[in-house]
Amino acid sequence: MAADLYGDVPAAEPRRWRATVPGLTVVALGTLAAGFISDHYGAPLTLMALLLGLALNFLSSDARLEAGLVFASRTLLRWGIVLVGARVTLGQVADLGPEALLCIVAIVAVTIGTGLLAARLMGFDSAFGVLAGGAVAICGASAAMALSTTLGEKRVSEAQLTLVLIGIAAMSASAQVLYPIIAHLLMLSDLSAGFLMGASIHDVAQSIGAGYSFSEGAGQTSAIVKLTRVALLAPVLAIVAFVLTGRSAGAGRIGVPWFVVGFFLLAGVNSCGVLPALVSTVSVKAATALLAAAVTATAIRSPLPQLLEAGRKPLIVIGAATVVAFLLSLAAALFVIR
Repeated sequence: MAADLYGDVPAAEPRRWRATVPGLTVVALGTLAAGFISDHYGAPLTLMALLLGLALNFLSSDARLEAGLVFASRTLLRWGIVLVGARVTLGQVADLGPEALLCIVAIVAVTIGTGLLAARLMGFDSAFGVLAGGAVAICGASAAMALSTTLGEKRVSEAQLTLVLIGIAAMSASAQVLYPIIAHLLMLSDLSAGFLMGASIHDVAQSIGAGYSFSEGAGQTSAIVKLTRVALLAPVLAIVAFVLTGRSAGAGRIGVPWFVVGFFLLAGVNSCGVLPALVSTVSVKAATALLAAAVTATAIRSPLPQLLEAGRKPLIVIGAATVVAFLLSLAAALFVIR
């Protein structure tokens, strides 16, 4: 199973490491292929990993691959989340100023709340609302994978996670094209346009890319704003762990997941400036690779019949959160960030 932080899934029989080799080999090949396409054609790595994983979905019926697919979608994901901390420094967050920081926190909170409300209106439970709203509010697929791990497979199924990944990939790609055009039409300054792109576009690379497509200054602002949103991943995961999962897991079993603590620690070390540039660069690249591998494994394991049965409702939830994030970010860019 993909996640069992709070005892949601019965313990599986111990497996030898050799049992993970076939599945990990498939995941590695799929991820490398996604990386090749991404590098040569400029396509988002996460989207390519997702599509290639879905193309290999027929392999999920092979029991020999199960151990490796589970290892990639669970263990590799958690270590990838830890290494994301190398992207963030507290100094970057402080440089934004209190007004911008408050706006970002408010946008993230309201966007997650919108996901919760829209999910309930569409007939889903709160866990799916947190998953969809959190993915839009923070950092797209990375946040979706982290939140799904924290919530556990009993609360968020593989099919729901894959639907969120598909919706996030489509809407983030659309936003990368449309938002810079809107910023030009509204004649936003570099600072305001950078804030708009950094505060509203889901994926990290697409958010920063949209900023640089507007201007150099907007790209720099977009990067800082987006990484500030990434920094909010850890506190959001901690809140979810204490509030949502703790509600059903029992007071004696509530705790902050180890990968959240690791994220904080790595971000703190990076903020102190003691992390060598080479180590920081390698950590960021490793995080990207591990998260892409986790996306590939999750897509391979996804039950496609359930995806087809879900219809448009999950996409409506993601779309509602996306629209709210954009409108709030635009309002802040027009009236607060100047």
